[in-house]
Amino acid sequence: MSDRPARKSGSARRAAQPRPLPVDGGLGPSCVALPPGGWATVLDFLAERFPMVTRADWQARMAAGRVVAGDGSPLAAHTAYRKDLRVWYYREWAEEAPVPFQETVLFQDEQLVVADKPHFLPVMPSGRHVRETLLVRLKQRLGLDTLVPIHRIDRETAGLVVFSVQPATRGAYQRLFAERAVRKQYEAIVHWPPPAPLPAVYRSRLADVFMRSETVAGEPNAETAIALRELRGDVALLDLAPHTGRKHQLRAHCEALGMPIVGDGIYPVLRPEGADDWQNPLRLLARGIAFDDPVTREARVFRSTLSLAWPDGRSAGGPL
Repeated sequence: MSDRPARKSGSARRAAQPRPLPVDGGLGPSCVALPPGGWATVLDFLAERFPMVTRADWQARMAAGRVVAGDGSPLAAHTAYRKDLRVWYYREWAEEAPVPFQETVLFQDEQLVVADKPHFLPVMPSGRHVRETLLVRLKQRLGLDTLVPIHRIDRETAGLVVFSVQPATRGAYQRLFAERAVRKQYEAIVHWPPPAPLPAVYRSRLADVFMRSETVAGEPNAETAIALRELRGDVALLDLAPHTGRKHQLRAHCEALGMPIVGDGIYPVLRPEGADDWQNPLRLLARGIAFDDPVTREARVFRSTLSLAWPDGRSAGGPL
């Protein structure tokens, strides 16, 4: 699917623990507890554990005081390895590729921030995407170090993402998504026609297999309402309403029905890593989100200001 409750990251689970490194340009520090092993130095462990960062880069970070112990004392290249030592560092890459599209803040109050995320920008740091993520950009832009997304959409998907501002009330908002008390509406441009009549509701059982969600036998755990909005030659605009929040649910359901989403780099064929085509994004948009606010008791309704592009370049969709 493309909208699911945000899993608590290691950093979020340690939110109550004092952090010996400050937030740096919107990027908070990460922490790793050293496991049993035969490494001679902390540097040896980091270079082996995180091979995408060069040993020389780790040495430079240590020399700059950007790798520290839990008490804030800097760890040097020669610091001896010690089991259970907590090492704090910034998860970042020397040459992170910029995402050439900008987010838009649609709403902000004491409890929530709602943003329109562009295609290709991840919500949270992961893999090679760290500073070029919606969370880090918004922390830096708004000066809100406590900001945390209460759900996620795929990196390739555009549209609405809701963030919690206050740690004290965050659990109440996260429960809305866990309990399926949030109404979500998506738009997708798909290849047309499907080989069989389009169902009003499609259900299947999805299992996480590597980078994809695969349909497997068993009781359905994923449900999507589907409605045809507009036909244009060999593509069509659909309204999609997910009733569940499985990984890649909308993408997997459209592909299973024989009408994969235009521009999808995973379904039906996995595109090589780093092969993003800025001119041909996934035509999937988180258009609307609504819920009863558990803190303010207000009816919250948010609408994306973005639009999908037909393959001919013209805009599609819009408010219903």
